[in-house]
Order: sequence, then structure tokens, then C-alpha cells
Amino acid sequence: MSKFTEKKVIGLSGVSLGLDELVRQGARQVIQQAVEAELAELMERFANVKTMHGQRAVVRNGYLPEREVLTAAGPIAVKVPKVRDRSGSGVKFNSSIVPPYVRKSPRVSAALPWLYLKGISTGDMSEALSVLLGDDAKGLSANVVSRLKTQWADEHAKWSQRDLSKSRYVYWWVDGIHTGLRSEHSDGQCLLVIIGVRPDGRKERVAIGDGYRESKASWQELLLDLKSRGLQCGPLLAVGDGAMGFWAALEEVFPATRGQRCWFHKMGNVLNALPKSQPKQICRRSGWPPRAPTRMPRLTVS
Repeated sequence: MSKFTEKKVIGLSGVSLGLDELVRQGARQVIQQAVEAELAELMERFANVKTMHGQRAVVRNGYLPEREVLTAAGPIAVKVPKVRDRSGSGVKFNSSIVPPYVRKSPRVSAALPWLYLKGISTGDMSEALSVLLGDDAKGLSANVVSRLKTQWADEHAKWSQRDLSKSRYVYWWVDGIHTGLRSEHSDGQCLLVIIGVRPDGRKERVAIGDGYRESKASWQELLLDLKSRGLQCGPLLAVGDGAMGFWAALEEVFPATRGQRCWFHKMGNVLNALPKSQPKQICRRSGWPPRAPTRMPRLTVS
């Protein structure tokens, strides 16, 4: 047996560990290599900085205590190196891949609010994620999730109070989303959502607020809140469905904004009144307006 073949056979001995464990080992190796590359870049940046005795000012100084980071591949043990600054200027190494104190990857952190909104209770978060991440998933106790819920509420409150004095929008897409949640006070409640497009083409969430049956009063309260936070004028064009509450509120708060019925909703209402065998033929004959280049008004931004 050749040396090359021997190496391949030895390398395959890890198959007995199982696929998930192999994935975790590979992920750990890649993360460690990336962190070491970050450290090498820092060391190279300070390579010419010397002490009064001619020694390098910034040198390696071992590793921080190993910690597990919860990722989509499961818990992965990571060792982050540290440096010592002999010059006393306070140079430290902080990895952008594994920042200090981080215990969960952004992907896992993003999954928590999704699970919560889907109805997973605070105490069941760890059990739900253990199906994906294994029984070793840690750091997801009921107390941790409760603290995260408080953090999410604070972030939403801060976002809902941001300054809009420098914001300008060309288009708005508006809609009321009925979540289907049932509680003592949720009858008729919905989310009022506004998505905007800036003059440079970037989309962003403009507002997300509570409403009651997409009424005029609810939309008016949301639009007046935007105006009170500095939004000088509305968009050139607002697109929405046939809910009359928004259009009545828009006319009072931003009367210069032009309105357009959403073609998707409009065509859907037409197709609902036709036999099931007809919709495809109707769509072909109509040219399916959302794809027609001349149906949307051409607006210019001064």
C-alpha cells in the first residue's frame, strides 16, 4: 500500500464519529484558522512598534479560556488567542468572528424570536432547538429567553422612535397583516406595515405598528407618528390594497402622495370571481399587469 493510500485510509477513520460530529470538528477547525488569521493581521500591523529596549511591543500571550459557541452546526468549542502590549498603550485582540462574551451565532439568535412568534413558550425554547442543535445546546434556559425578550422589546422601541428628518421615500408599500393570534384583547388586532423605497433604490422598513381592523384612525395614528418624528413629506406614490382606512388617513396626513391600487390584490379579486379553469388564460390575455413596464407611473425625484 502506498503512502498516499495509507494517509487516505487514516483520514477516513474519523467517519466512525458520525456525520454531525465531523461537521462540528470541521467547523471548529475553520473557525480556529480564521481567528488565527485575524490575529496574524493584528501582529503584522504592529510588527514595527518597538519598546524602548528594542523588543516588539505587541506579542502573543496564550489563549483565553475555551468557551462553547452555539452555532447552526451545534455547540463548538473555540479558543481565542490574546496578546500582551509591552508599551502600555492598551492594544488588545478582539476577534470579529468570535466577539468577546458571544455564546450564540447570529443565525441561532435570529431563530429565537422566530420560534417565540410561532408560539414556542419560553420554557420550551431549549427543547425545540435541541432537535436541530443536539442535546448539548446550552445557554437557552427560560431566564435567558426572558432577558432576550426584554432586549427585543427595547430594540423595537428604540427603532420606533428613530429620527426621520433626513428620510425621503419614492414609493411606499402598505398593508395590514392579521396574525391570527387569539386572546382576550386581540379581536380585530393587526400589524400595520409600511415598506419604503429610497431615491437610491434601497428598501427599508418604515413603520410597524398595532392597528384595529386597518381602520382610518389606526393608520392616521401611525402616519402622524412618522410626521412627528421629522418625516417632512410622504412618498411620491403609495401602493396598497383596497382597505379604505389607509387611503382616507393618507389624504389627511400626506395629501400630495399619489395612490395606486395593488395590482396583485386587484387581479386576485378578479380571478376569484372566475371559474377555476379560466385564471391562466385571463392572466395571459391581460399581460399580467405587474410585469407590464408601462402600468406603473413613471415618477421623477427632484
